[in-house]
This record gives sequence, structure tokens and C-alpha cells, in this order.
Amino acid sequence: MAETDQAPPPSDKLVAMKLADAVEKYAFTDRVLIRSIVSRPDGGAGLAGQNVRACGWVKAGREQGKETFAFLELNDGSCPANLQVIVDAGVAVLSKLVATGTCVVVDGILKVPPEGTRQKIELRVEKVVSVGEVDPAKYPIPKTKLTLEFLRDHLHLRSRTNTIASLARIRNALAFATHSFFQEHNFLYVHTQIITTSDCEGAGEMFQVTTLISDSEKLEKELIKNPPPSEADIEAARQLVSERGEGVKQLKAAKASKSDIAASVAELNRAKESLSKLEERSTLKPGSPKRMARLTTLKISLLVKLF
Repeated sequence: MAETDQAPPPSDKLVAMKLADAVEKYAFTDRVLIRSIVSRPDGGAGLAGQNVRACGWVKAGREQGKETFAFLELNDGSCPANLQVIVDAGVAVLSKLVATGTCVVVDGILKVPPEGTRQKIELRVEKVVSVGEVDPAKYPIPKTKLTLEFLRDHLHLRSRTNTIASLARIRNALAFATHSFFQEHNFLYVHTQIITTSDCEGAGEMFQVTTLISDSEKLEKELIKNPPPSEADIEAARQLVSERGEGVKQLKAAKASKSDIAASVAELNRAKESLSKLEERSTLKPGSPKRMARLTTLKISLLVKLF
């Protein structure tokens, strides 16, 4: 592909983006996505002075100025970066806001922080609309670094960590790029049936998938012509084995010739083999053999090209 045909990376798009004068609101509510503020090329400084409603969960919080105000690092999942929020003690009870994991909805004014600070923009809260409190002693996702093994025990909250959130964004980008490519080339995304070894809610009773149907049919026909042996037949075979074994013992005790002993042992072995076949045959029943074909779970998503 020629270089001119390649789409510019996201960073180049941000640099080339024309700055909007008004803050961009979310499509379905009055709230503003944090991404639309902090992901601007100017870091959001161009939006200073505008009233916005932001919501998300507190990734870090601390009280300052002898508990007269608090800093909150707010994240709503729209981007990895956080929005710094400043709440005065006269607006809300600070102790209910600073705990990691607290969900808040706040209204305020975007302001440029003093020089020398890392942030390009911050939100001065005028009203706390809603607070979803958490118990700091029980909230399982603290600010410290966590292992992946630990996060597996808290699946509903692990997306709030930087690692899992980054992986989710990468998977989203790859899936979107894949679907976009096939859609642009006139492919249709369809969901096909799933063949699986799991029998969920009796679904496996609809039909059976096996590679042993021919063997099953042969077995049924053979059992009709030659039925399995009865218990009496098996008991007679066991009795014959016992008699043949006793005959071998008597010949050895009488010190018979080697040829006679060898012939008696051969008859004993044949009797044992016949008994083994009868016992094996007695377990056979009409229908599919007991050993089932191993089926690999197939989760097939076909991309069918339309002509």
C-alpha cells in the first residue's frame, strides 16, 4: 500500500484536530467524557471557564489544607488519563469522596491550574450530584500494584486497573479494524451453529455427531445373527477352564511326558481364550459403541463474501 493511502495514527490525528470552542457532551446524557477534555492537543486548557458535568470513579483522593478541600483523580473509562477534581469542604463531606473506588457525579467549572503543576486543566466542583460510597477496608482494588492472579478473583472490578483497561482497548481496536476491513470489502459477518461436546439444557438430544455410525450398524446386524452369550454359556466356559487346569496339574504330578503336558497346556490356553471372548461379547449391546468420537468444540464465525 502506498504511503499516501495509509491512515495517520491517532497521535497525528490529535495534533491535526481543530480545537472546538465548546466542550463535547456525551450523546445520551448531559455528562462530558473525560477523554473529550484531557485528550485534546492543549490538554483541555482551551475549555477553561466552561461548566461541565463529569462522572466516574475515584482512582485516588486526598484531603488537603487541613481538610478544607480535597483532590480527586477521576476516571470514567473513556481514556487512560484522569481528570483532576477539586472539591471544597463546604460543597460535600470530603471523607465520603476520597476513598478509592467511590463513584461520583459532579458539576463544576473547568479552570487552568497554577503554573508548575502537571495538569493542564482541572475541575472546580460547585455541586456534588451523586455519590456511590465504598468501604475502604473492603474495596479490593487499592492504588497499589496488583498481580494478574489477584485480579482474576475480582473480574467485575479489574477493568478499572490500567493493565486490564489497556488490554481491553487493544482488543477493541483490533476487533474494530478486522470488522472494518471485511465490511469495506463486501464481506458479511454471520453467526453459524456451534458443534460442541457439552450437553447444555438437553441440546445434545436433537442429533448425534459421530464417526462410528458404520461400526454401530455392523455391530447391530452381527448381534441379531449371533446374540451375546448367556450367563449359562459363560459359566460352562469357566467350568471347562477349571477342568483343563486340573488336567494339567494331574499330568505334571504323574510326571507325564513333555508332549502330553504341552498338549494339555495348549487346550487350557484355548479354553481361557474362548472364555475371554465370551465375557467380552456379553458386554456388547445394540446401538452406538460405548467409546464416543471426540469432537473439538467449534466456534465458527464465517465471513462469507457476497458476489
